[in-house]
Amino acid sequence: MSASVPHPQAVTPTFTRAWLTPLELGGLAAIWGASFLFLRIAAPAFGPIPLVALRLVLGSAVLMPFLWRARSVMRPALWPRLALVGVINAAVPFSLFAWAARQAPAGVGAITNSMAVLFTALVAFVFYGERIGGRRAVALLAGFAGVVVLASGKAAGASVAWAVAAGTTGAFLYGIGANLVRRHLTGLPAAAVAAATLACGAVLLLPFAVVMWPTEPIGLRPWLAATALGIVCTGFGYAVFYRLIQRIGAARAVVVTYLVPLFAVAWAWLLLGEPLTPTLLVAGTLILGSVALGQPPSATKKA
Repeated sequence: MSASVPHPQAVTPTFTRAWLTPLELGGLAAIWGASFLFLRIAAPAFGPIPLVALRLVLGSAVLMPFLWRARSVMRPALWPRLALVGVINAAVPFSLFAWAARQAPAGVGAITNSMAVLFTALVAFVFYGERIGGRRAVALLAGFAGVVVLASGKAAGASVAWAVAAGTTGAFLYGIGANLVRRHLTGLPAAAVAAATLACGAVLLLPFAVVMWPTEPIGLRPWLAATALGIVCTGFGYAVFYRLIQRIGAARAVVVTYLVPLFAVAWAWLLLGEPLTPTLLVAGTLILGSVALGQPPSATKKA
């Protein structure tokens, strides 16, 4: 998952057609895991800012019908907040992950991205006084230990410390964005909020993307990767996630977080030949274990 998602209004989970749940969870994890593969392919050709601007334009276009449907409740006074969330929750972290993709294997970005769940709890504790609890405190320590292991080691023969720092910063921004959405955009249709924030991020990045657009021709492979990143991973991926939330609830849908790094590493190994190193294995185990530990018991029950 290359993006933190807004917390939608409370819904009552239903279990009709429950056989779809594992299929959609697995499919979404595969889609969001592939986003790190596409970043690895497209970022060197486009550069981080132009790639992210294109991603935001395409992703918001896919979700625009949700925004149009909710236009009556998206009051003008909300748009400064939506723009702020678009910067914190999309434009800047997407750019950080795109930059990291030029420096390190796909698994590094995917593993650091999963820290967003823990950072959401940490930001709520530090800035909003929410109780963090002993279980989540241990989870945070384990997660940060995983980040240290990842940053101090090598992956695919290269030092990845700066890429880990960029990915961890991006995950922290996702944590801030999730808390802003939860407290200032509550009650709005989540898919419409996502469309609006992605669109705001696109508008804010477009001038920089034009200035920084590559002078060299961009090949077909990076174009295909960038298009898939925007349409499939961002637009379609968010739509599937909201469908899951509506059917099984947000706490259970977030289980997809555990699966995304596994798919990211698998895709990169299968299609790019990136190796699974001991550093990735140890750090991934610590971080994903911490994410699982930090979830409330209801989130880990079988959907």
